[in-house]
Amino acid sequence: MAKKAKPSVDKIVKKVNKEFEKTSSQIEGLINDALKQFDGLQQQIQDPVRKLLKDFDELRDREMKRFNEEFERRLNEFHELQSNILERLGVASKEAGEEVRKRTEEISKEAKTAAKKSAPKKTAKSSSAASKPAAKKASAKKAPAKKAPAKKPAAKKPASAAAAKSIDKSNLTLVKGIGPATAKKMKEAGITSIDQIANPSAADEEKLKAFSSVKGFSQFSAEAKKIV
Repeated sequence: MAKKAKPSVDKIVKKVNKEFEKTSSQIEGLINDALKQFDGLQQQIQDPVRKLLKDFDELRDREMKRFNEEFERRLNEFHELQSNILERLGVASKEAGEEVRKRTEEISKEAKTAAKKSAPKKTAKSSSAASKPAAKKASAKKAPAKKAPAKKPAAKKPASAAAAKSIDKSNLTLVKGIGPATAKKMKEAGITSIDQIANPSAADEEKLKAFSSVKGFSQFSAEAKKIV
C-alpha cells in the first residue's frame, strides 16, 4: 500500500505546482495589464497638465512683457513732463531776471541824465549870482532839477511790479523743497498760494502740519518769504 501511495502524492504535488504556476502567470499578467493601464492613465493626465503649465508660462511672460512696456512708457512720459515743468520754470525765472535788469539799467540811465542836466544849471546860477533876475531864473531852473532824483523810486515801482507779476504764486514748486507731488497734495489740502506758506493764517498752519514730515518743512515759510 505504501508503494501505491507514493505515486499519488507525486501526482498531487505536480498538479499543485502546475496550478500554482498557472495562477502565478495569471497574477503576473493582471499586474502587467494594470501597470500598462496605469502608464496610459498617467500619460493622459500628464499631457493636459504639461500643456496647461506651458500655456500659463506663455501667458505670464506675455503679461510681464506688456507690463514692463507700459511701465517704461509711463516713466518716460513722467520724465518728459518733469523736464517740461522745470524748463518752463527756468524760462520764467530768466525772463523775470532780464526784465528787472532792463528796468534797473533804464533807471540808472535816467538818473545819470538827470545829474548831467542839473550840473550846468548850478554853474549858470553861480556865474549870474550878481543880478537878481538871473538868480530868479536860476532858482526857477533849479526847481525842476531837484525833481529829477525823485524819479528813482517812482521808476523802481514798475520793475518790482513787473517782477511780482512774473511770479506765479499758485506755482508752489517755486518754494525750495516743494516738489510737484507735494505741491499737488498741498493744493488738494487747500494751500493754493505761496502767500499761505509765507504768512500762514491759523487755518493754514493747521493744513500745513499735515506736511511736517516732508524734508525741509521747517524752511518752507522762510523760502516762501524770499519769493513773496
